[in-house]
Formats: sequence, C-alpha cells, structure tokens
Amino acid sequence: MIKAEDKKAGVIMQKLDAKTRILFTEGTDPRVLHAAQKLIDKNVLHPIVYGKRDRIKEVASKEHLDIRKLEILDPDAFADKEQMLLRMLELRKGKADRKMAEEWIQKDTYFCTMYVEMGYADGLLGGSTNSTADTLRPIMQLVKTKPGCSFMSSCFLMLKKEQRLIFADCSMNRNPNVDQLVEITLQSAESAKAFGLTPKVALLSYSSKGSGSGIDVDLVHETAIRLSHMPLDYIVDGELQVDCALNPQVAELKAPNSPIKGEANVLIFPDLNSGNIGYKLVANLGGYEALGPILQGVRLPMNDLSRSASIDEIYKMAIITAMQKER
Repeated sequence: MIKAEDKKAGVIMQKLDAKTRILFTEGTDPRVLHAAQKLIDKNVLHPIVYGKRDRIKEVASKEHLDIRKLEILDPDAFADKEQMLLRMLELRKGKADRKMAEEWIQKDTYFCTMYVEMGYADGLLGGSTNSTADTLRPIMQLVKTKPGCSFMSSCFLMLKKEQRLIFADCSMNRNPNVDQLVEITLQSAESAKAFGLTPKVALLSYSSKGSGSGIDVDLVHETAIRLSHMPLDYIVDGELQVDCALNPQVAELKAPNSPIKGEANVLIFPDLNSGNIGYKLVANLGGYEALGPILQGVRLPMNDLSRSASIDEIYKMAIITAMQKER
C-alpha cells in the first residue's frame, strides 16, 4: 500500500522493482544522501552513491544519517578499472586514446556513466552539483541513443493531485524540424506509458485545425500528418491550441472532430521557447509540480537533476529513472 505522503510518487511507483539499482553521481551531496536513505527506508529501489567512502561517512555523520545499509561506490576500491578503460576505448574507438580515457575515468560523471553502461547498475542520476553539460557529455559520448532514436530529447512530468501530464521538449531541442518533432512525440508517448498513462498526444500551436496560418502552423500540421500515417496504438492530433487540447468545452467549439476531445495528457510544444515558458508557467501559476528534465531516447536510464533540486525532487527523480528501466 502506498502511503498518502507518497501519493505523487506513487503514481509512478506502482510497478517498481525494489531491486532496481540506481547510481547517484554525487554521493557526498547531503541532499542525495537524504534521498538515498529515504529510498532505503521505504524499500522503493536500491540506491548506490558514488564517492570516497570516508568523505561520504563524514557527511552522513554531520547529517545524522545512519547509512549502514547504503551501498557506496568508492572508485579507489573498484576492482575492474582496467575493464572499464578497455570498454571506454571500445566505445570511443578512433576518437579517444588511453591517456584520454584515464583522465576521463577520474571524473565522477564519466566513471558513473561507464559503471551503468557496463551493467553494474540499472540507471544513473546526476547533476545535483555537476552542471547539465558535465552530466550529459559522457552520456552522449559513451551511451548514446537507443535503437530507433536519432537524438535525445526531454520531457517534464507535471503533477497536481491525481492529474499527470507530459510536457515536451522543454529543455533540450531549440527549434525542431518536422522529423525531430515526430521523434519527440514518439519518445514522449513512450515516457507517458512508462509512467502509467495511456497517451493522448496534442501537437500544440497558436492554431486549431487551420484557424491560424504561417510557417509555425505548417510545421505542426505536417508533423501531425506524418504521425497519422504511422501504426500507433494511441491518439495523436494537431495542430491544436492549448485550451483546445485541455478543455473539453473549448474543444467542442474549436475542434469538434478531434479525437483528443480536450483530454490531452501529452503536450508537444513546437519549440524550446514555448515549451520552457509553458512548463514554468504551469508550475509557478498553476500549482503543478514539475519533475524533470527527464531524458528521452537514451539507450540506458539516465537523468540530470537541477542543481537546486530538493531532497524530495531527488527522491522522485530516482523513482522516475528506475521506472524508465522497467519500461
């Protein structure tokens, strides 16, 4: 039974395997240790924290945390560094030499990325102290995209009471073309499924079914046509204004033939500008909790935290990362 205090996380946790191993890149961050301890206490998943064991114990002591059950990945005690170096050179064949690989393996982001890539853990969560660039660079260089995906995108899981929405892409791809919007849509629908949603995908615009015109409308309209020719097992429709996508009464007036019927749960924004503004408006004025950015299209479950992330956000992002593995 999921406790009331975990209700928001609970919509994600329902099919989670408590044995799923999630590696935290910044194990000396007090917020990470608190989140890891909470995951252990609630038997949600198996957290692993990276860092020098003595330093982690010192931070835990200051935070009054009992971490005897917490697995610590101390790079000084890792026995398979040679295998890690060889695998790194294999992945970067022709693009990196041994000296470069030896320099990379000293960095927490590269070491942890390789640790997951080699199968020692199921997923990675970093970025509480490292920059987004530092977190994503080894992922893009070593892990890359999953089969069928040509690039990575991101989404936010927006939570308010019982309502769950997926917003994409709000943090990575600035001005996607039609091909990229199609792929962002497909990736976002898969994310929705991973979080227990049956996707109803709205391709957003300032136009609803031809009410407006311009190259921006044409972009979304062409994306909708392209998707309509694919054998999808969920609803996709566009172009739709956001009120038409979310409000059944407005949908009845503006797009009476739309299969979405004002009940979209996946919103695809036409560009980064509108997506980033949109999710932040909903979070700041609409009272939604925004979890993300959640990486999509990556071969393995790996995510980047905001450096301002709270203990609760880190806890929930760990659950999200584990849920991506389950999918």
